[in-house]
This record gives sequence, structure tokens and C-alpha cells, in this order.
Amino acid sequence: QVQLVESGGGLVQPGGSLRLSCAASGFTFSNYAMSWHRQGPGKERELVATITPTAGITNYGNSVKGRFTISRDNAKNTVDLQMNSLKPEDTAVYYCAARNRYYSGAYNYWGQGTQVTVSS
Repeated sequence: QVQLVESGGGLVQPGGSLRLSCAASGFTFSNYAMSWHRQGPGKERELVATITPTAGITNYGNSVKGRFTISRDNAKNTVDLQMNSLKPEDTAVYYCAARNRYYSGAYNYWGQGTQVTVSS
């Protein structure tokens, strides 16, 4: 069965770093664009970063550009999010998602989320 399992969340001080990982199983990982999304307290869910299925082309939301890096390993079926220079406004539940390359529109699969809290 399909699973996306995020890990690596936690409490970090402003200016610190954290690395999130998402382990995928139950589907052909290399056929899916992968992405990270987040939802802060009282806020709408926003797209953080995306990476294409095989070429590994990345895009970032403006709020994280230059600070976060998304990467994937198709041999391991994982996608990571390296977060540097963290700010309190980065506090959110971070979700991993997958979207099939052959279809447009909604994301096919979502992980359960992992909490990231940036606070002094």
C-alpha cells in the first residue's frame, strides 16, 4: 500500500537548521513529482518546494528561496528538505506529497506531516 512517511521534525532555534526526510513506498516513485508543503498555525497550507520526477528540477516558494533545498533519491525512494537559516515564521506542520507525472491537478498522495517549531 502507498505510504509517505515524514521524519526529522522538531524544535530548533532561529537561525538553526533542520533536515526533513520523506520515505515513499507502494508506488513507482520515479513517476512522481515530489513536493513539500507546510501549514502554520491559523494559516493556509502553502507550497514550499517541488522537484521533478527524474531530472530533479527544483522550484521553491518565495518565502524559503535561498534557505531551503529539496532533493530526492530515486534509488531509495526518498525526498528530503534541508532547511537552513530558520525563522519563527517557518513554524508549521510539514507535509510530503506526490503527484503523478502523467496527470495534472491534485496531488495523489500525502504524508501524515511532521511538526517543525522554530523558537528561542
